[in-house]
This record gives sequence, C-alpha cells and structure tokens, in this order.
Amino acid sequence: MVGTLREDGFVVRVGGHSRVEIIQFLRRANILHNDHGETLLAHPAFDAPEARSLRIVERTVRDLGFEHGSVQSRVFTTARNQGLELCPLVTGPYLRLAMTEQSNAPDSVLSAGRAPTGAIHVASDPPSQDVEYPKGFYLRVVNGQRWLRGYRCDDKYEWAPEQRLALVLPAS
Repeated sequence: MVGTLREDGFVVRVGGHSRVEIIQFLRRANILHNDHGETLLAHPAFDAPEARSLRIVERTVRDLGFEHGSVQSRVFTTARNQGLELCPLVTGPYLRLAMTEQSNAPDSVLSAGRAPTGAIHVASDPPSQDVEYPKGFYLRVVNGQRWLRGYRCDDKYEWAPEQRLALVLPAS
C-alpha cells in the first residue's frame, strides 16, 4: 500500500472484527496509539461493526476549496457537497493497518495544539459533541513508527489549507 491516497484512492475493507481483534491487529503490526485513540477504540461503534469495503481518497482542505483553511464542520460539509462521504469512525484502525508505506513526518512533535505535520486525518462525524471527547483518528509516522492517534478540537479550531483528509469516494 502506498503512502498517498490521492485521485481515485484505494479500497479498504473495514469492520467485521471485534474491538479485541482490532487492538490485537494493531499490536502485532507494532502500531502505537495515544490515549485519545484508546478512548475512540472503546467507543460503541467498535462493538460489532459490519464489514464493508470503502474507496478511500485523500484531499487537502485547500483541495476542497479553502485557500486559507476553515473549521472542521465547514470542511466536512463542503466535502459532502462535492460528492464525498465521511468515513465511519471504525475506518481509522483499518486504514492505519492498510497504509504500510506512509511517509515519515518531517518532525517528531506529537502534540502541539495544531494538526501535526505529515498527518492524515480520517474524516468522520465526531462521536460526541463534548469538546473533551476525541473527534476522530489521524495517521502519522514519526521516526519510522506508525501511529493511530485520536485528536480533539472544537469548531473554532481552523484547519490549515495543507491539512490532509481521508474521505470516502462513493461507488458510482
């Protein structure tokens, strides 16, 4: 699997495994996660997710029409208006497992109050409106180590134009 999701994307099979199995898959693949990622993995969406195949594509916030960035809700609404769909929450771990060749991040800062460099956010509906609860996953490689990390933000946080998003390209 290549490290880029551009243009027509690639198909990833998501769901169909228990939470325990997903965590075991991540552990066996030496994929690290943060506390927010752990919180998301405990979400009821992982109780019994139905298996399905999704075509995942990458777009930047700029690709979606925001030259100067925008807040998450506007970015997601615009993606939908352009015929893309948000990923189910359970997509994060499956996409992380599938993307074995994501490029190494240009820095090793793991938490800085901004979208980390080299990250691909898995665009999904926030599982909670509570600002303290993680909003979704992002994928990142730091010093050769693959990460599945959860993130938090409120809807005042501006996503930068170069922020990369994984979205679903619906079957035509």
